[in-house]
Amino acid sequence: MTVVTRFAPSPTGYLHIGGARTALFNWLFSRHHKGTYRLRIEDTDRQRSTEAAMAAIIDGLSWLGLNWDGEVVYQFARAGRHAEVARQLLAEGKAYHCYCTPAELEDMRARAKAEGRSPRYDGRWRDRDPKDAPTGVPPVIRIKAPLDGETVIHDRVQGTVRVANAQLDDMVLLRADGTPTYMHSVVVDDHDMMITHVIRGDDHLNNAFRQVQLYRACGWEVPEFAHIPLIHGPDGAKLSKRHGALGVEVYRDMGYLPQALRNYLLRLGWSHGDDEIIPMESAIEWFDLDHVGRGAARFDLVKLDFLNGHYIREAADADLAQEAAQRLAQKLRRVISAEECARLARGMKGLKARAETLKELADNGEFYVHALAPTDKARALLTAAARALLGRLAERLGALPAWEEPLIEAAARELVAAEAIKLGDLAQPLRGALTGTTASPGVFEVATALGRDETLARLASVRA
Repeated sequence: MTVVTRFAPSPTGYLHIGGARTALFNWLFSRHHKGTYRLRIEDTDRQRSTEAAMAAIIDGLSWLGLNWDGEVVYQFARAGRHAEVARQLLAEGKAYHCYCTPAELEDMRARAKAEGRSPRYDGRWRDRDPKDAPTGVPPVIRIKAPLDGETVIHDRVQGTVRVANAQLDDMVLLRADGTPTYMHSVVVDDHDMMITHVIRGDDHLNNAFRQVQLYRACGWEVPEFAHIPLIHGPDGAKLSKRHGALGVEVYRDMGYLPQALRNYLLRLGWSHGDDEIIPMESAIEWFDLDHVGRGAARFDLVKLDFLNGHYIREAADADLAQEAAQRLAQKLRRVISAEECARLARGMKGLKARAETLKELADNGEFYVHALAPTDKARALLTAAARALLGRLAERLGALPAWEEPLIEAAARELVAAEAIKLGDLAQPLRGALTGTTASPGVFEVATALGRDETLARLASVRA
């Protein structure tokens, strides 16, 4: 059997963190089994579905590297097929026309509530003679669900779960206006797309019982189900925006790398021993459903920051310089020159050792792009004596035969020895002059990355 999974978001909002994890688990499971991973946009809710949300979902999945196989399937475009299946069930006597009015349905719900029962359709049109149909009332099509026994699901995560069929009613397949319901469309699409494993959030578990009944009514093979526990906040409450329930694009804007977010989402509810940092090649090799936990995972930004810092330190300096340059171009509203980008690349070793996000990396490296006005603390270091000292250093640096960090440091130390001062008495004013701050990567590394001309120009500007 070829494994086929799918991610099927509704485009009523952007790709949130829970949806991204569901997509990742489906992608990994299919890749582990050398199968197929499909994308279906469930856009049947025409009032709430938006083009912007569809684009954001597709863009977010692409940024995460969760590329799908084949064309994107749009559920609404398949409404004719969904209606065809419903009418076939009607013709086979496995479904029926229901002529209940909205008022009658509301009355059923009210009486059930008053009697302490779950609101359910009472099946009043299930076996009635169609000749009794009122004129001028367009009917819905309902499935004839089994009345006795139980529906059992052997879930790959939740274990064996069952529900008495008496607790389920005859769900609507086709509305009075001829449009299919979501529950019906999902089953038809999963069958036609040959989905073998339905991996989704456990908030869909109750839907699965009704969907299994529909599979069986159609005579179709039921896929395997795996319902993943939802993600909670650090306090154990349902994940919300204050916890980090944001769109994937927000995490990209905040400066997280896709490989870091993938790694973090992988560890939200799935484990492989004590491994925390898991490259994607290993994730594909190791991923299975047996190690998906039944308890809700807890979202923790501190762990995400840790992982992101790790992947930043592993990334190529040139790639990080381009990322930082793009962010600085947006911040400064101007083009970052090739030389400025080259400075970022030369100084990246020291920058990435101190950053946990790309935003932090860019902000910390802004002094490589242009001279920053000194902070109050940096200005306090640039006394008249310190500026004179930096002038004498500039003379020594200007005479160096090559612009290399060992030679720059040696020239500084020679001046320190000649002046009979501590290295910090020179290094701290030098840092303030070059970076405008009192905290930065090693000051000789900074001078090397800035280059001879820029370093000497900045020293000249503080002496002016």
